[in-house]
Amino acid sequence: MCGRGKDRYGIGSERIVINRRGGHVAPDTVSLRYFLVLAQELNFTRAAARIGVAQPALSARMRRLEAELGTALLVRNTRSVVLTAAGAALAESAPPALAALNRAWDTARSAAAGELGTLRIGYSLSTGAETAPALLDRLVRGNGGLEVGAVPMATPEISPAVADGRIDAGITRGEQPGRGVRRFLLRRARIGVQLAQHHPLAGHPEIEIADAAAYPLRLPDRAANPVIHDQLSALFRDIRPHPRFHTPAVSFDMSQRDLRDGVTVAPAGEAAATAQPAGLTWRPLRGAPSLTIHLVLPREQSPLHRRIRAVAKALAHELHWLPD
Repeated sequence: MCGRGKDRYGIGSERIVINRRGGHVAPDTVSLRYFLVLAQELNFTRAAARIGVAQPALSARMRRLEAELGTALLVRNTRSVVLTAAGAALAESAPPALAALNRAWDTARSAAAGELGTLRIGYSLSTGAETAPALLDRLVRGNGGLEVGAVPMATPEISPAVADGRIDAGITRGEQPGRGVRRFLLRRARIGVQLAQHHPLAGHPEIEIADAAAYPLRLPDRAANPVIHDQLSALFRDIRPHPRFHTPAVSFDMSQRDLRDGVTVAPAGEAAATAQPAGLTWRPLRGAPSLTIHLVLPREQSPLHRRIRAVAKALAHELHWLPD
């Protein structure tokens, strides 16, 4: 059983009967809202003008509401309107019920807009210095209904985890391979080298690739991120004599003793400049291509995924992560 129609405010009067009690139909919310205005004004003329409907239409709606409830709500005469006991009870109980219903509608709209739910993000350690925290902070601050959790992951594991639903999104350095996902360019970053502050090359605002290659080059284990490892090592492919590559025994060794002692230099993206361990600095490599950071989402995207994408796109624009 349904009825359709809209008042001047565009409020739909469609009623979908969900429950019957005592043979009576649950009333539509528009009639309840009209009744509450009438209960405040106790005058059909003033209530109709306040609502923006004709007085006969308001009277007809109130008669239908009473018929649906199976009881009189109003006592009418030519001069006044008085609430019956049932009318007074409805006037008292309806506002909190309608407020709860409004909250339910708002919750549904928030979920449909991707502003509600639990968000799980995996990120590679190399994006954890700046990019991942900035995106996570924006998601939390801009969407109070989101619960956001993030975990560092090995880069090759992120795309498969997004594809099979173990995480909702990923942040990776480089365009990592993987099926069932879509990758969105989030950031381009200059390539440079991380080196000791007392290193002979640290005095240069930019460093030539050949000059950096004269020292042992510290690269992470290829298994940690084959894409970036290959991109960084390719910078020195044409250098003669061939440079010496040094791979630390532990990936992402936090002590970085060989760097601090000036024994090696480490090719790295410019994010390294914002989170420098004591004694180290970063200088760009002249003529080197940029590194890329990508947002990884499932191929089939929910409103929550689309929300992540929109926030990431706005953030990248605001922080000038991508060229115009």
